[in-house]
Amino acid sequence: MSRPLSLWAGASKLITTTSKATMAENLQPLSHVLDQVESSVHGDSITIKEVTETLGNKSFSSLMLAVSLISTSPASAIPGVTATVAVIVFILVVQLIIGRESVWLPDFITGRRLSTAKLCKGLKWLRKPVRYVEGFLKPRFTFLFHRRWLWLPLTLILALTLLMPFMEVIPMSGSVASAVIAIFAAGLLMRDGRLVVFSVVLLSAVPLAVWNFGFSG
Repeated sequence: MSRPLSLWAGASKLITTTSKATMAENLQPLSHVLDQVESSVHGDSITIKEVTETLGNKSFSSLMLAVSLISTSPASAIPGVTATVAVIVFILVVQLIIGRESVWLPDFITGRRLSTAKLCKGLKWLRKPVRYVEGFLKPRFTFLFHRRWLWLPLTLILALTLLMPFMEVIPMSGSVASAVIAIFAAGLLMRDGRLVVFSVVLLSAVPLAVWNFGFSG
């Protein structure tokens, strides 16, 4: 019996660490994330590294929200953005699951450049809907941000990110997938458990919907 108990204790500790990592960021309006990304803009292009440094090295949910919103906006027209967002979100989620306390991204991701003109266009497009949505968000059902409750949405996001590179060939599907991830990230950032539950429903439905509308005859 001692080995199963030891494994359970280890798993509980890992889940608790994941919860602490997600709680490390202070509550802030969603539009503040857009402000931070916009403040990093300069010249003709910026790197993912510059965006990450602006948001902070502990900003898992902020970074997940920022990159998924970019992929939802007209900036998604930049070739390869959906696949890049999928890789970034995958890496962030894995780090959340293992309990890493600061963000790490590989050089081939952080060195990628984004057109500032397209990025600013995307940020401007996002302002109004983000400002509208954040008015309805508030901390609630916060028990969902502890222990084992985060495993389900995080696992579903991992599965979705594996499909997203293939969505490049299906118009709008990558933006839809990114929007669902953004909903989860917004719930995580605002500690809104109701929004997280809603994102779980969508995360379960998106792969099936993409398959039916994109690949079925």
